[in-house]
Formats: sequence, C-alpha cells, structure tokens
Amino acid sequence: MSDNPITIERTFNAPVEKLWKAITDKNEMKQWYFDLKEFKPEIGFEFQFYGGSDKKQYKHLCKVTEVVDRKKLSYSWHYEGYEGMSLVTFELFEEGAKTNVRLTHNGVDTFPKNEPDFARKSFEEGWTYIIGTSLKRYSEKS
Repeated sequence: MSDNPITIERTFNAPVEKLWKAITDKNEMKQWYFDLKEFKPEIGFEFQFYGGSDKKQYKHLCKVTEVVDRKKLSYSWHYEGYEGMSLVTFELFEEGAKTNVRLTHNGVDTFPKNEPDFARKSFEEGWTYIIGTSLKRYSEKS
C-alpha cells in the first residue's frame, strides 16, 4: 500500500455505539454513505456498490479485512475493470459522550493516473464531505 494515505479525522457529539452502527449497518449507511444491497461487519464479507462523479459511475468491489467491535472496520476497495487496490479503515475512539472517527484510505495512488475521478484530490474532497458533512449530519441528529 501507499506511504501517503488520506486521513480524515473528526469528533462527533454522539456515542461510539451510534457511530459503530453508522459504519456497520446497511440501513444506517444509506443515510450518510452509500446504499449497499448487503453489508455485514464480518471478515471476508464481500460487497459492491456504484459511485463516482456526475459524468461516470464506477463499480466498487470491496471485502471486509478487519473488524474490532466498536473500534475498527477495514475493507479493501478497488474498481471493476481498473488496476489498483486500496484499503479503507474506520477507527472509532470513545471520548466520553463523544466519538472521534479517523478514516484512513491507503493505496489511492495505485489507481490509474489517467482517470480524473481517481485523482488524490478527488478522494480527499469526497472523504472530507462524507466524514465532515454527511456523517456529522447523520450522527448528530436525534
């Protein structure tokens, strides 16, 4: 993997249980992340979804690689028909009634350089929005 991962870290006014459910329950995930047909926080579980830009959608192929209850979830992330393999990791740190979430996306530099949607800046902007805006909005609603 890359020596230069993308890392986004935010603290939310929500308990760790709520954030864990947000990243592991497909019904909760669709409210702030992607609408997955199936998802199980089990090592070896494979899932897929479409996402991308207004111009082009990409089939994401993912496989859960690590699960530490209420603390850590990792999965591989690559695109059907394209070279490259990356790893997405969510880490949760309980801070009283609040939860610190650290998202790390390692290996984005392994994707084709000639695809603008795979540019590092595109991933940084996407994850900043997903974690900093979408997950924040989801986690802090009653």
